[in-house]
Amino acid sequence: MTQRGFDDEEDDDFPEWVDRIKANVAGEVRRRRKEMGWSAQDLADQCERLGHPIPRNVIANMESGRRATLPLVDVIVLAAALETYPVCLIFPIGYVDQTQELPFQRLVPTWDALRRFTGEQEVPERDAGMVPDFELHARLTRTALAALEEEERARFAAKTATSRAQQEEAERRRTEYADQAISAKYNLRHLRRDIRDEGATPPDLPPALGDVDPPETDPNTTMEESL
Repeated sequence: MTQRGFDDEEDDDFPEWVDRIKANVAGEVRRRRKEMGWSAQDLADQCERLGHPIPRNVIANMESGRRATLPLVDVIVLAAALETYPVCLIFPIGYVDQTQELPFQRLVPTWDALRRFTGEQEVPERDAGMVPDFELHARLTRTALAALEEEERARFAAKTATSRAQQEEAERRRTEYADQAISAKYNLRHLRRDIRDEGATPPDLPPALGDVDPPETDPNTTMEESL
């Protein structure tokens, strides 16, 4: 079957979008399977070990283009079996130059399609859901942990300083990193409250940041005081 949808290219036939996506996955599954030195049966065995059996003949039919459907759950398990990410099967960067993001759309660079699929390249009219909030949460968590680690190093340096000047410099650094940690945790607490207000569940926190979500405190206590 073919798709038509471009006024200036009416004479050209365009493979069905579904067929193109299936071909992307099939080609990358076959390429990675051979790269790993696996037979179709080896891949089928690994899928079964992961808890979602995909028979050898199904894999062979997929790779040859004879399989009519390609369930998302199969893509997820095939990617895990082949030690890659599902998105890398759908958009094989470096092996498929151009692909089609939606039916009746022009071909675009596969790299651009992957970035829009993952949300790395924003599409203004699309709702990214909680992805930006979770990305910010991850950045703030890394910042807070790094600041706490540096604060501890500076505290040790202050204790082991051999001169007053060294001790004062270490104390200055400790205070600076402590302030950075408090700021990051303060922003984390606000963000986690916003996520909960949206009816969602924020990510888990590492033990070192356990005070970001404190027990119920005196309502007159400020956030800075409780951190």
